[in-house]
Amino acid sequence: MTARRSEIDAESFVEAARAAVPALAADAARTEADRRVSDASLAAARAAGAFTLAAPRDAGGVEADLATRVRVLAELGRGCPSTAWIVATTAETKIALRPALTGQAHAEVFADPDAVLCASARPGRATAVPGGLRVGGRWGYASGCEHATWALLVAQVHDDEDGPARPVVVVVPTERLSVDRDWHVSGLCGTGSHSLVGDDVLVPGSHVLEMSRLAGGPPNVAMALGLFAPLLGAARGALDVVAAALGQRPPPGPGYDGLVEFPGAQQYFAEATHHIDSAEQRMLRIAETLDAVPPGERLAPQERSRLRMDLLSAMRECRRAFDDLLDLHGASGFTTTNPLQRFWRDFAVGSRHVQFSSYVVAQDYGRLLLGAGDAVSAVL
Repeated sequence: MTARRSEIDAESFVEAARAAVPALAADAARTEADRRVSDASLAAARAAGAFTLAAPRDAGGVEADLATRVRVLAELGRGCPSTAWIVATTAETKIALRPALTGQAHAEVFADPDAVLCASARPGRATAVPGGLRVGGRWGYASGCEHATWALLVAQVHDDEDGPARPVVVVVPTERLSVDRDWHVSGLCGTGSHSLVGDDVLVPGSHVLEMSRLAGGPPNVAMALGLFAPLLGAARGALDVVAAALGQRPPPGPGYDGLVEFPGAQQYFAEATHHIDSAEQRMLRIAETLDAVPPGERLAPQERSRLRMDLLSAMRECRRAFDDLLDLHGASGFTTTNPLQRFWRDFAVGSRHVQFSSYVVAQDYGRLLLGAGDAVSAVL
């Protein structure tokens, strides 16, 4: 059961994340250039307690509620969306493993509540051996893998040469794997979502989990919301950049001392702020709805689908805000030294994650609304 905000001092975590923003912003360019979160940014996020929010209490973690986590992630994203993304993916991995691991495996994986964990859903191969599995393969999109101590990976086991493969999840120390630094993208570059590579890695049975062990976790919409929060932070960061620029830029015509006094600029800035504020309120309403679901219960498919549609609306509001902010700032916002273009690229790439496939989410919702059958996607 997650901790409710009455059981933890949520505001202290949010304030700590807010205090970390200047340090994250100062190192955001280095994080992007290196294609991995800088050591300074990682230290700032740890100092804010961000990595402990999803760690189990028996290991010194907080097990904070979803509403607290997304507020913290949005603040971190205001400084560096890539750093916030790593905090988010680590949290989702910890949440998945908390109830699934037991005994020594639980103690080993959660030995450090501040640890980075990574995951990949790309399937590898596995062969059963006495006491466990031997696994190998290439697992892509493993965000934060260069900082992670453990990796949650999917593998296909063939119990019968002629039968279908059986998917399992294995938890492997990253020191037994190598990293292929193949993450070359135009946004969220600093997430270091490279590929993990392994061959004939022995995984003891205590670290092998059947898929059914993970099926009782939070719904996918909770994961999607956790990934959205850093992107909302990117929109907030862009708003900060443009607000600072408006006070320094001249107006497009006579009669005003600066662009900040120009009525059209005021309107664009107000509308962009309103869209981001509205998106944040949607995010928090979704989080509070999910937090209110009693342990062991699940929302009906149509309700989960409705929440996903609401999340897409929040994403579109942020996208519209970016359009207004980019227009307001002008071409200078796209210079490589201007953080505005980095926030924009981070948002553009992150909002195309599979969890936000708008045409898939809309199809699911339409089918459920019209009674045309069950949802057809795996994201619900």
